[in-house]
Amino acid sequence: LLLLCHAEEAAVVVSGLRNTDVFVGESATFTCELSHPGVKNVQWWLDGTPLHNNLVTEISEQDGRIHTLTLNDVACHDSGTVTFRAGPLISSAKLLVKGISL
Repeated sequence: LLLLCHAEEAAVVVSGLRNTDVFVGESATFTCELSHPGVKNVQWWLDGTPLHNNLVTEISEQDGRIHTLTLNDVACHDSGTVTFRAGPLISSAKLLVKGISL
C-alpha cells in the first residue's frame, strides 16, 4: 500500500539547477534531481530554444531522477538562461560564459 501511495505522489524538484560561470571553450554542466522517476515530457531549453542531444549538447538521465545537461565548447553567445522542464516542474539557472582576457 505504501508503494502504491508513493507512486501517486507528484514528483518534486529535490535539487534544482545552479547558476554556472565558465570560460569560452569550456563545458558547462547543469543537473536537476527529481524526487522520483517516471515524469514525462522532459525538455531542456537555452533562452527559450529547445535543446537536443548532439555533439555539443549532451543530455543524460540517471535512474529516471537525475537529469543532466552538458554544453560543450561554449561560446559567449551561449550565455543565457538554462531551463529544465519535466511535466509541470520547472527549474532554471543562468549560464555566464566569460571571455579570456589576455
